Amino acid sequence: MQASIELNRTPAVQYLLRIADTSLVLAQRLGEWCGHAPVLEEDIAMANIALDLVGQARALLTHAGTLEGRGHDEDQLAYLRDERDYFNLTLVELPRGDFAFTVLRNTMVATLLKLLWQRLAASNDAEVAAIAAKAVKEARYHQQHSGDWVVRLGDGTEESRRRTERALAQLWLYVPELFESDAVEAEASANGLGPAWSELRAPWLAEMQQVLDAADLAMPKEAAFRSTGKQGVHSEHMGYILAEMQHLQRTYPGGVW
Repeated sequence: MQASIELNRTPAVQYLLRIADTSLVLAQRLGEWCGHAPVLEEDIAMANIALDLVGQARALLTHAGTLEGRGHDEDQLAYLRDERDYFNLTLVELPRGDFAFTVLRNTMVATLLKLLWQRLAASNDAEVAAIAAKAVKEARYHQQHSGDWVVRLGDGTEESRRRTERALAQLWLYVPELFESDAVEAEASANGLGPAWSELRAPWLAEMQQVLDAADLAMPKEAAFRSTGKQGVHSEHMGYILAEMQHLQRTYPGGVW
């Protein structure tokens, strides 16, 4: 069994891993829909979104490995870290849920990533800026595609509306974590690497409000609950998804993408 790597937790590395891990884990969840989506076109669409997210994660993991300075490549960073060294949003590690849950989560994350990539395109790190310039186009598509489904389901049948409202109540609990900034993001902002995510709260809420209004859904109030995935402290679901993600790499060391 391949042992875990020891991560150099510099602020810049943690900042990039927050984005890379969020993309990687959400891609893993979307992959669970392969062969199970309600229609063939959506099966293909979700697989394509997952592949886009994997591509974004790969680029960031490779660059994080360079900044880390310990020679870790994208595969080692993707598959050989302990749970506490993953910094994804808790939102993306939750089980896939039903189709309403999936498209609403996709919309929430894609909206965040689109706003983030737009700001990162002006990063003073040339590699990050180049990654962002490509990724923002993909995020716009992901947001549009998933948002259209939220509107269709929310403003659809009694059953689709009930499920979408249930998903909204479940997922909105995890919104505060998206915009809680800390010393890692403060340093990234000060150094010009990227914005503190708290700066994205107002535009994110405005764009989500547009989607929810079109779906005739009411935006929930912010809950007191605080999740902590960005800090490396995860829900009970994270261990299970990492076991699936890491099995091959830990059992057969040296595998590559």
